[in-house]
Amino acid sequence: MEIRWLEDFIALAKTRHFSRAADEQNVTQPTFSRRIKLLEEEMRVTLIDRNTLPLSLTPAGEVFLHSAELITRQLKDAKERCQEIRKQEESQIRFVTTQTLFLSFYKDVIEPFCQSIDTDLDINMKSSSWLGIDFVNALMDQQCDLMLCYWHPAINFIRALDDEQYEHLVIAEETLIPCSATDSTGEPKFTLPGVKRKPLPYIGYYENSFLQPVIHHHLQRQRDIPQLQTLSENYHSVSIKAMVKEGYGIGWIPKRLMLDTLNYGKVALAGEDNWNIPLEIRLYRSKFNQNPNLTQFWEALKNKINSSAPL
Repeated sequence: MEIRWLEDFIALAKTRHFSRAADEQNVTQPTFSRRIKLLEEEMRVTLIDRNTLPLSLTPAGEVFLHSAELITRQLKDAKERCQEIRKQEESQIRFVTTQTLFLSFYKDVIEPFCQSIDTDLDINMKSSSWLGIDFVNALMDQQCDLMLCYWHPAINFIRALDDEQYEHLVIAEETLIPCSATDSTGEPKFTLPGVKRKPLPYIGYYENSFLQPVIHHHLQRQRDIPQLQTLSENYHSVSIKAMVKEGYGIGWIPKRLMLDTLNYGKVALAGEDNWNIPLEIRLYRSKFNQNPNLTQFWEALKNKINSSAPL
């Protein structure tokens, strides 16, 4: 049974005339009559008394009319609700970022800004476990509307977003700083560049993370060759921070993530300023994304940045 058969029957019950009902349903009368006949065959009962003028409903037809009106009304209501849900989903701003940026930047900067302009972001928390390239692919495959990430020229996989289809805003500057736990005198246990006979235990990032290519690029350009022996590798700065705090070795960690710990005194900088690595924090989107809420958010954020007011 097709829903349009129910609509045909309701139109016929209202007009009591095949020709007028067919016009109302925008079909030819033969087609309309055939659909009514198919409906009766499906129900295995006569619904229309064709021997009266105007046409009338049989007792079974009266019962069926009530059900047909109820079904079509419920279907219409369900369709409207589904469309509302679709519109809400389309207007949501789907947001992804790394675990580190979520903890050290989103909660302190992006979330308060969203509150100030009365905008909600739909945060994909699963993204906290993604590899670096996964973020780029998510934006390119339209699985997200906004991607917040670190940027440095050494991060090769992010160059795919240099295409004119995408645009970005530089939200803030960041610095990767080498850190070490302190000894009993408050001095760092490990200090760059280290010596060959006793390399510094190094807690690094996996190669397919955002930050490992940045550190590798920077260390290759230092006058003094750092003497490092990799102890472990991680995807997340939080994990490296935890191992550094416990005194296992030296690691490069975003400064925003380390400020409270550095102030507490159990962790210290493990090198001079030349070992610090500058980064940008960028927000990317597709220029062709038509989400009106995204456009409004982007323009508000751009105006805030251009005004030089702190986020």
